[in-house]
Amino acid sequence: MNNQKAIVIGSTGMVGKELVKKLIENEHYSEIISLVRRPSGITNPKLDEHVIDFDRPETWKDLVKGDVLFSALGTTIAKAKSKEEQFKVDFTYQYNVAKIAVENGATSYVLISSAGANSNSKAFYMNTKGKLDEAVQGLPFEYINILRPGQLHGKRTEKRLGEKVGLSVMYSLNKIGLFKRYKPINDKKVAKAMIHAARKTHSTIYTLDEVHELAK
Repeated sequence: MNNQKAIVIGSTGMVGKELVKKLIENEHYSEIISLVRRPSGITNPKLDEHVIDFDRPETWKDLVKGDVLFSALGTTIAKAKSKEEQFKVDFTYQYNVAKIAVENGATSYVLISSAGANSNSKAFYMNTKGKLDEAVQGLPFEYINILRPGQLHGKRTEKRLGEKVGLSVMYSLNKIGLFKRYKPINDKKVAKAMIHAARKTHSTIYTLDEVHELAK
């Protein structure tokens, strides 16, 4: 279906920026509603960007209207400063937007999760991702597609030394056959896979290898 309206959260992040750029170029989407905590720096006639306070849904819930919700929001413990704040971004904000979107008529939902996401995990990050995956699957969208890529690789606006070191280590381990499940994936590939997932008329959780296939 052409002339669809996309809703995006997380468009100031690495994957989110690539996603918005690709949606702007995509003929299937005539309008993109982007909800951000700070300006993304992207401008285009198709893009309608709103700087919002995610803690005050009553001020922005009427903006969350469209056909497809793309969720690429996320943070790190280093940036959030506490587990409580990271949980708020990685779970609460995303779940609230998804709930409002489906209440406002959105039929399709595409979410970036993570390889290893598991609500029973003792690792806080994986536990949070797993809880969100389970929670959103309980919402009445017609189609819910969840992508579980490995470590994301691309150009960030901020420097993350730990992430740079982690990528180097992961690539080295992958070369000797270890931790293939978590092998890094380029941000552009993930953004492309998200758009392809939105065209599916079924609900699926995509593993890392399947995300690579989806991006083709």
